[in-house]
Amino acid sequence: MRTTVEISEQFQGPPGLGNGGYVSGMLASYLPDAIAARGIESTLRAPTPLDVPLEILREATGVSAHSGDVLIGEAIPAAFELKVPPPPSFDQALAAQAHSPALDPHIENVVSGGLGFHPVCFCCGADVPKGVGLRVFAAPVTGFEGVAAAWQPDAAFRDDAGVLPTSVVWAALDCPGQFAYLADDIRTGLLGRMTAKILAPVVGDVFVITGWRIAVEGNKHFAGTALFDSNGRCCAYSKQVWIGRRD
Repeated sequence: MRTTVEISEQFQGPPGLGNGGYVSGMLASYLPDAIAARGIESTLRAPTPLDVPLEILREATGVSAHSGDVLIGEAIPAAFELKVPPPPSFDQALAAQAHSPALDPHIENVVSGGLGFHPVCFCCGADVPKGVGLRVFAAPVTGFEGVAAAWQPDAAFRDDAGVLPTSVVWAALDCPGQFAYLADDIRTGLLGRMTAKILAPVVGDVFVITGWRIAVEGNKHFAGTALFDSNGRCCAYSKQVWIGRRD
């Protein structure tokens, strides 16, 4: 089956291009719930243009997005389990938030004159207003080997049942993986692949999102991320591959 979709400017990551987590989650959302319950692997093959029609091709083996003759990305079933470290509390993450690279006025960033590392990013952009961006500000937390964000998603992102949709959950899980490296000033480049599983409906007003390093192989940086509700229950997690290095 074929359909079309457009990624609007709201959902940008790099300036003028789609946010990797959002695009990956958008692709994942086309796969049946029975598949999603086991895990989905989304691979980005080319930068995602904004505000242009993308052709979505759904087949028995997965789903792919195309811009003309260019393959943008694809999502396939992937049985997936990840060892997730216990998170810090919401209060601990909130207390550390001021030290997030997303809020650092002195860091070398991708948009000159903006606040923080990635000012316009749908996930972590500090210059994106509440209700337009997710404002996930991950920071190092004492006693946790990684970063964590105290996240309070705006009601605008919930569906009619109060649940955060797949594309938004994947987007929220995106940047904390990069920030786990950025905490030590390691620039990881662009998101190339994200494998994720949503374990339970993401419902509520406050969450903790964690990110931690897994391994480095050449120019590939592997990271894990996880999302926890107010009761400390893990609702979703991901493993990411970041490609290249921006020096």
